[in-house]
Amino acid sequence: MTPKSPFTFLDGLFERIASGPQPPQWLVHEVQHRAMLFLNHVLMQEPEAMERLGDQSGRIARVQWRAYSMALQITPAGLLDLAPASATPDLRIEVADTSPLSIAQGAMRGDKPTILIDGDVKFAAEINWLVDNVRWDVEEDLARVIGDAPAHAVGSVARRVAQALRGFVASMPFSRGDV
Repeated sequence: MTPKSPFTFLDGLFERIASGPQPPQWLVHEVQHRAMLFLNHVLMQEPEAMERLGDQSGRIARVQWRAYSMALQITPAGLLDLAPASATPDLRIEVADTSPLSIAQGAMRGDKPTILIDGDVKFAAEINWLVDNVRWDVEEDLARVIGDAPAHAVGSVARRVAQALRGFVASMPFSRGDV
């Protein structure tokens, strides 16, 4: 008998939440605004990324997952701004996998989710370069708050925990498709 995942109840949890009452529009806008600010923070740590995006100034990318979408416009400075919802995107990026649990499992294995891309090829290549080359340096940001040595210690513990969690997920039958 193949063991079942102890987390199967989570598979339908998101669907039950998503099919319920929808959040107010002001909350959706605020979450999108915070996500954009975070992305800009990460981009500002990579001057080459900002330079590459600056060449795409004015272009709009719409990212979609299930019923949720966010339109981002590239600024002349190589950063991101929220585009009007009615704006026509130059690039559409849709996350094909609808299960948040399988996306999280894939992320723990180091896999990228399957995405569908439609639109400008050069713009898509630049976005792909960003995904492949830009990383958030959490330890550097933490060092600004608590200092270098404590941030390095926290980062070291976090890396060991993440490695152990990846090993655990990889060893589970549901992550290999045995279930």
